[in-house]
Amino acid sequence: MIRISKAFICLSIIFSIQFSIKAQSREVITLKKDWKFIKGEHPQAFQVDFDDSSWQEVSVPHDWAIYGPFNKEVDKQVVAITQNGEKVATEKTGRTGALPYIGTGWYRTQFTIDDFDASKKVLLQFEGAMSEPEIFLNGKKVGEWKYGYAYFYFDVTDYINPDLENTLAIKLTNVGKSSRWYPGAGLYRNVNVIVKNKSSFDHWSTFITTPSISEQEAQVKITTQVSGERLKLEARILSEDGEELRFRESENLINNSFELNLKVDDPELWSPENPYLYTAELNLYDGDQLVDQQRKRFGIRSLNYCPETGFSLNGETRKFKGVCLHHDLGPLGAAVNKSALRRQLKILKDMGADAIRSAHNMPSFEQLELCDEMGMMFLAESFDEWKKPKVENGYNRFFDEYAEQDVVNLVRATRNHPSIVMWSSGNEVPDQWGSEGVKRAKWLQDIFHREDPTRPVTVGMDQVKAVMESGFGAIMDVPGLNYRVHLYEEAYERFPQGFLLGSETASTVSSRGIYKFPVEKASMKTYADFQSSSYDLEYCSWSNLPDNDFVLQDDKPWVIGEFVWTGFDYLGEPTPYDEAWPSRSSYFGINDLAGLPKDRYYLYRSRWNTVDETLHILPHWNWEGREGETTPVFVYTSYDSAELFLNGKSLGVQTKNNKTPQHRYRLMWMDVKYEPGTLKVVALDENGNPAAEKEIKTAGKPHKLILDPDVETLKADGEDIAFVTVSVVDKNGVPCPTATNQLDFKVTGAGEYRAACNGDATSLELFHLPTMKLFSGKLVVLVKSTEKPGNIKLKVTGKDLKSAEISLKSI
Repeated sequence: MIRISKAFICLSIIFSIQFSIKAQSREVITLKKDWKFIKGEHPQAFQVDFDDSSWQEVSVPHDWAIYGPFNKEVDKQVVAITQNGEKVATEKTGRTGALPYIGTGWYRTQFTIDDFDASKKVLLQFEGAMSEPEIFLNGKKVGEWKYGYAYFYFDVTDYINPDLENTLAIKLTNVGKSSRWYPGAGLYRNVNVIVKNKSSFDHWSTFITTPSISEQEAQVKITTQVSGERLKLEARILSEDGEELRFRESENLINNSFELNLKVDDPELWSPENPYLYTAELNLYDGDQLVDQQRKRFGIRSLNYCPETGFSLNGETRKFKGVCLHHDLGPLGAAVNKSALRRQLKILKDMGADAIRSAHNMPSFEQLELCDEMGMMFLAESFDEWKKPKVENGYNRFFDEYAEQDVVNLVRATRNHPSIVMWSSGNEVPDQWGSEGVKRAKWLQDIFHREDPTRPVTVGMDQVKAVMESGFGAIMDVPGLNYRVHLYEEAYERFPQGFLLGSETASTVSSRGIYKFPVEKASMKTYADFQSSSYDLEYCSWSNLPDNDFVLQDDKPWVIGEFVWTGFDYLGEPTPYDEAWPSRSSYFGINDLAGLPKDRYYLYRSRWNTVDETLHILPHWNWEGREGETTPVFVYTSYDSAELFLNGKSLGVQTKNNKTPQHRYRLMWMDVKYEPGTLKVVALDENGNPAAEKEIKTAGKPHKLILDPDVETLKADGEDIAFVTVSVVDKNGVPCPTATNQLDFKVTGAGEYRAACNGDATSLELFHLPTMKLFSGKLVVLVKSTEKPGNIKLKVTGKDLKSAEISLKSI
């Protein structure tokens, strides 16, 4: 149920997720292998008899641009970035990652459908195609789409060759000045052929909600649309262990729709702490014949947004501890990979995060499935542009014709995921000014409500003064503020909803393991090496430091949480070096492009992870040439007090206090004089007794390599990936934090070398080549399984270093 008034919003919501299977009555064919690809104009490539024998063989998901090379001339934009407050146009070289995504690309493959007859229906579904796809089947054009982040499908029944090979050809066109970040290129998400009976469930029509929940029982409401007459629906609810909990059937088909209500006793409620998933098994019958089947996992839980309590999940008030994520996966580019997404979620969960905002794109199905399973709330975003452009060739070209259907497809395809707690219809859109923008905001919000009356809608608003004056912010279900912490109080007073969301916060910049002196707060600070200091005191002209958001989250009950920009670095937008070269990826991440934690990771962990202790020292302690110079030491910790020691000598106790936001959330010894040796911190409990300790040491020369995989067993499916962290230690085993050795990688056995990444935003080394320099003493190697089970060996070597090997298993 949803109630919306000018005074407040109160929503009570339960959600579910879709789980695709191959059933007796339908078949889902995911077209992964045996694709041919070529970049360039090939006007006849859609024809069945076209000779593609010279084309590159690829598997899908595929991103053609991630293989480089990096080139500053690619999509060089001369522009003033309005949302950054720029007034004068300047040359932006790495804004879209400096990778060759611009141009036309063609994909071709063949598939067959056995036993096809007149009773069958065939759908062709795309989960993401970058961009402006044109679809051809057996030499005929099926249709086209425009938005590269959209999910879409076509009924291709009339194009199928029965029991013969079907030739699928896809043309993609990426134009310059169409993005503000690296968008990727190609069929970067899955392509599915869905074969079912004509009497069947309509695509993306099933919606599972729970209008009523108590400790004793939950009402599970299932609505679905079907094609056919005189049909019967059977529904079963299964526990996570597969036990049948409830059964209902209905022949009450009204306007091609079924509605069933089932009771679940003593329901397990879904939450980030307990991501329990039920399964709904839906069987559709025509007489005694099973004509279609769906199995959908779903979660039971309640969601409320009210001025009295803010945001609550299952009746308990909480605040979003969220991060924003772009869709690229670092060295894999935009090509979706479940192993990479799972690793991201593990890292974020350990940090204590409980929410993700897909910024600024529609999320992958794989990401949502993992968030359901692992327990991560989700803010699903749709657009970065509406009618008014940010970039010349952006979504503004398609808004009038495609916006409604893009929203409809987003909601219908994903509304059953329990992880999704909110929709976003836009981010920092220029339409925030003027009455036309208010009308567009309401129009989009109404579409979301029509398709899903159970979740609220937000927009990431950065023009806070404008949306206060125009009424734009007042009509949103949830007013989302991007930065502008100095306007929170005024916005709260002016907006009628009774709460605010930090829809995008911080934009603090740093480079992993890089520290600059003197240590001071600075906006848009730049250096000759194109890095940013990991003392976490540097930010952007429009943004602020993390501690400023912490104060609002802790002190203002009407602030319902935050989504930090960003959880991981991403390709493109290398602020504050977007006018410099080489610089081709962001510095915003709490983790770097390789997924390695920066110091800031532990600052957030010290607040967000309330289960495990955090005790982290920075900077590193290798400062040859700085002997006797002031080298401040920060400690990020879940404890309130700690004592610092340098070579056994106490440098005093620091306690968190309210002197400044930094003093409130960090322990800082600002007058430490560097001398090589051992730096140790001892955390103190509330009684002043030692509770935990951590030390770092000055390292000698790099001596040998250490390999640390995130997993040791892979699935032999040709897609699973192990992420192996490579680091260097001296002869005593002390990590070498400044090492930059060039390393080489070799994978043998039942695996393949996939990529490497060191997290350096200025590196122009190609990810897919088996060599790379260390950055701040570390990098990550990606090892991919093949479809052959067996042992996999990774060997890493470097000049003047003792090499290292590791064995993995593929099963």
